[in-house]
Amino acid sequence: MPPASRGWNFLTLTWRQSYSFPRIVRYATTVAPIPPAPLKIRLRQYQEECIQAVLASIEEGRKRLGVSLATGSGKTVIFTQLIDRVKRRNKDADQTLILAHRSELVEQAARHCMNAYPSKRVEIEMAANKASGYADITVASIQSLMSGDRITKFNPHRFKLILVDEAHHIVAPNYMRALQYFGLDKAHPENSPALVGVSATMSRFDGLKLGTAIDQIVYHKDYIDMIEEKWLSNVVFTTVHTKVDLSSVKNGANGDFQPKELSDKVNIDSVNDITVKSWLAKSQGRKSTLVFCCDLAHVDGLTNEFRKHGIDAQFVTGNTPKPERSARLDAFKRGEFPVLVNCGVFTEGTDIPNIDCVLMARPTKSRNLLVQMIGRGMRLHPGKENCHIIDMVASLSTGIISTPTLFGLDPKEIVEEASPSDMHKLQQRMKEETDGENSGEPTKSKQPARNISNTVTFTDYDSIYDLIGDTSGDRHIRQMSSFAWVSVTPDKFILTNSNGSYLRLERDRDVATDEDMFLVTETAAIPSAFTVNSPFRKPREIVRAATIEAAVRAADTYATKKYPLPVILRRAQWRTRPATEGQIAFLNKIRPQNAQLTVSELTKGAAGDMITKLKHGARGRFADLAAARKKQSRAKEKLEQQQALKDREKVTVGPMLN
Repeated sequence: MPPASRGWNFLTLTWRQSYSFPRIVRYATTVAPIPPAPLKIRLRQYQEECIQAVLASIEEGRKRLGVSLATGSGKTVIFTQLIDRVKRRNKDADQTLILAHRSELVEQAARHCMNAYPSKRVEIEMAANKASGYADITVASIQSLMSGDRITKFNPHRFKLILVDEAHHIVAPNYMRALQYFGLDKAHPENSPALVGVSATMSRFDGLKLGTAIDQIVYHKDYIDMIEEKWLSNVVFTTVHTKVDLSSVKNGANGDFQPKELSDKVNIDSVNDITVKSWLAKSQGRKSTLVFCCDLAHVDGLTNEFRKHGIDAQFVTGNTPKPERSARLDAFKRGEFPVLVNCGVFTEGTDIPNIDCVLMARPTKSRNLLVQMIGRGMRLHPGKENCHIIDMVASLSTGIISTPTLFGLDPKEIVEEASPSDMHKLQQRMKEETDGENSGEPTKSKQPARNISNTVTFTDYDSIYDLIGDTSGDRHIRQMSSFAWVSVTPDKFILTNSNGSYLRLERDRDVATDEDMFLVTETAAIPSAFTVNSPFRKPREIVRAATIEAAVRAADTYATKKYPLPVILRRAQWRTRPATEGQIAFLNKIRPQNAQLTVSELTKGAAGDMITKLKHGARGRFADLAAARKKQSRAKEKLEQQQALKDREKVTVGPMLN
């Protein structure tokens, strides 16, 4: 081979020559020039901590590991460092496979590996690029790897490490088949490579457990921690409620809104006008805005709306030819135009640090997608103080996930230029007030966090039948679910089946981390022929989740498979029919004789929800509220008596009072 033809072709990232594979091996082994020294990288403290956590777990015999790191944390740097630090599991196992689901992620990982290890052989398995199966490092598109028999050229016994980027996708069928090939489809495998999956969003929208593929999360650092430690840019949030009715928009295959139907609702002149005007009002001083849209038609409509207002907006979509996409992205990074509109291109694995404003023009039900969109603007950049996130949340009554929900707030919280610390303060204030109510102590008055609308309201109940008739808590959870969940207390929700079985979702405390979690359990009814003492089996844990949204999704996924949909759907036709005599008789037992209900006053669904509240704790909650009210009344009387005594001690000029 002539010297001029040796070396790496940076565009295809494959070894360049025309000989058959055996010639490549011999040539690469015997003739290749002395490689340059590996690129030295100064790791951040948390990156080294993460690497050490992974290595320690592998040393202890664990094989299927997860790493949870915020967008912008340098996951690829950690990947490349692990390649050299993970030991061979036998004398032949020295190869590494990196898996990703998008071409940009594959190419990005390959570039990092080439820079970090110039002496190692790096190959890509993607589309027309076909790896040999013998490279030190192979970076593969999961779709290409699992196409036909392409995976069979890789010998599992020669691999020491499998790395998975954006690992929240890891339980998808293609990934699971790949893991099975390498002996990693079962918990705690023995004779297999180590698996490390990294993601900023270690959860699935459909609630499926990542534990199917990952046994343990060995390191976690979220974007709040990263901001506080100055590794990521600070952010400020503004939510804009456009009042678009999305109630008729169906869900797509992944559980989020169906893109075309969503676009039909939000890609209209009036909404696009509000979106651009909101950006004009809130983006003063911002130089680089990334806009997220629903589909290609929405990209076109919103780009034209920006241009109508004199804004030089450019766009990139999945259909944009790659050279044109690269040129446009480079121009945006150089600040040559202020607004880049996109659809489904820049949610994962994109490094555009100059972004100082993110306009989320597409509503979503996916917390993961929301975090990915926000994360695009959180990388550090010279002269960038923070990133402004403008969230066009549309209608909040259809399960929208909005920026307040990331902080455990009711999705109806309207946020006006609030920082993460502001929303944490509001969350803490709400928790203190709720804890005060539940403990019977008078709640302390607190000032709302800076620039956040004070929309928190509290409801007093004069009777238990007022409490069980209140549906405000139901509305909150039903924004996240299409099922007829019932709020029994602010932190406990019930979904019942017709046979008496029920799911319970409640706030719980994780003993290991001392952090709040959300626990879903099922209490199954025992057929009457088999009952002895209790008609129910012992509650069985379904899932523990870090957020209520994730818990609801997992519970709904389970309920869809186990419970009849006509029974649990909140819009089932039977729920609109008049209540039964039996339901009314049950409810009237707690009502005074002069306030008895009739079948014409309640629907069957509303009566069923009220009965669920009574059976699962509403009586106890009302008793607690009554006790708290009585205690507050006594405290008020005592203060009034003390004030009367003080008034009597006052001496004033004027007539004496009898």
